[in-house]
Amino acid sequence: MTAQSEPDLVATETADLRRSLDVRTARVDGQLALLAQRSDQSEREAGELHARVTRLEHGRWPLPSVAALTGLAALVIAVWQAMGR
Repeated sequence: MTAQSEPDLVATETADLRRSLDVRTARVDGQLALLAQRSDQSEREAGELHARVTRLEHGRWPLPSVAALTGLAALVIAVWQAMGR
């Protein structure tokens, strides 16, 4: 059995390390791409939710104004009845 020479062993080990590094780099790149996609999706959903909340806020009844008008109407009716009409 012949032993591998030192330069061949170093070249083999270097190639294995490079392959391992390439695989791990590809894995990290894939995970980063997935995180970027999820981030974009979350931003899009947050924007849609903000738009929905804004539409709901614009379409709601202005309850303090309605309460003030009701109170004013009650006051007018009370004064009108107190005057005896």
